[in-house]
Amino acid sequence: QIFDVFKSRLNDSNSKVNQVALETMHKIIPLLKDSLSPVINMLIPAIVDNNLNSKNPGIYAAATNVIQALCQYLDNYLLLQPFCAKAQLLNGKAKQDMTEKLA
Repeated sequence: QIFDVFKSRLNDSNSKVNQVALETMHKIIPLLKDSLSPVINMLIPAIVDNNLNSKNPGIYAAATNVIQALCQYLDNYLLLQPFCAKAQLLNGKAKQDMTEKLA
């Protein structure tokens, strides 16, 4: 239930709220690690969809940091399917970033 609400903050129209949510997510990942597995399929689209193509450098950097933390602290098998789905559907810089993470 917490992540249902938190997810909407990751795509908030207020860029400051969005950036703080991403930075908070970056701090949460090392603490929860694989315990995030039940919500990972919901979180990755929220993290990636608008944030990796953001023109706001702070949001883009925060989203990139979150993706890096996911790769560092979660088992790769948890990330493979959501990353593949995003790499197929995204465009621009986000598609390139997701493809690099998959490789």
